[in-house]
Amino acid sequence: MPELPEVEVVRRGLVSWVRGRTITSVEVVDPRSIRRHALGPEDFAGNLEGARVLDVVRRGKFLWLPLADTTESSGSVTTDAAPDAVPAVALMAHLGMSGQLLMQEAGVPDEKHLKVRLRLSPASGMPEQLRFVDQRIFGGLFLTSLVPTSDGGPGGLAETPLPLIAGEASHIARDPLDPHFSFEDFYRRLRARKTGLKRALLDQGLVSGIGNIYADEALWKARLHYARPTDTLRRGEAIRVLDAAREVMTDALAAGGTSFDALYVNVNGASGYFDRSLNAYGREGQECRRCAAVGLVSRMRREQFMNRSSYTCPVCQPRPRNGRW
Repeated sequence: MPELPEVEVVRRGLVSWVRGRTITSVEVVDPRSIRRHALGPEDFAGNLEGARVLDVVRRGKFLWLPLADTTESSGSVTTDAAPDAVPAVALMAHLGMSGQLLMQEAGVPDEKHLKVRLRLSPASGMPEQLRFVDQRIFGGLFLTSLVPTSDGGPGGLAETPLPLIAGEASHIARDPLDPHFSFEDFYRRLRARKTGLKRALLDQGLVSGIGNIYADEALWKARLHYARPTDTLRRGEAIRVLDAAREVMTDALAAGGTSFDALYVNVNGASGYFDRSLNAYGREGQECRRCAAVGLVSRMRREQFMNRSSYTCPVCQPRPRNGRW
């Protein structure tokens, strides 16, 4: 499933292609991919056609496009929205396990798992269509209301940050790459959790955007075991694991994300290559690179964790004696 770096790669790609353009027509190829839009395909298309994309915003793994209505009462479409318009609605994109947002020229054949097609106003040198492709149909698109943020800060990473957030993302905490992320709030709530460290890192209400892959990578880099009780975590250790998460995800962004198969690609259809730099995830039975660098012999191990897998080094990430998770 795409995690924060993969969704941020998609956000940055979309900004270049769709920001400022108007949605001229909408084709719902498979209604299952807009099932979260309760009023159905006709209402979905009718509300999108004539809307201008103001920005592309991300918080954690959530992605949305704030919209401005450019349709006059006569039904004609103006060339632009009012420059000071405050958006009230947004197009929410949930990628799920295999959702892709692809920019394509009109002449490019449809993808096998094409679900929704948005045609955009002409722009020099830019593709005409934004396509939502989803093999497993766990993701989808839907319209949502924008609401004020609880702390008055920006809703998420955007080109023009506004103190608005998609309603469905309002319960999601800020992520470690967000300039408005509060370590003090995170640490206070982390210590009160009384759970295992990795379980806490995966809690999107505590800190967003960290999924299974990057949690394992951050914990390896911070030399901490996933079962470490959060109520025993010292301040320096909490700083260490957050810094590790930021470093890992920043490196992943530079590499275009992590692609284990063709299900995650960016808006140009290209795969990321951060999987070549993974130090923990998926390396069961392989030597720990950190231990090997100092002459120690240690093999990465895999353990079951919350119906997933966790990868750790038994030497430099020893299981805590009081670890309960």
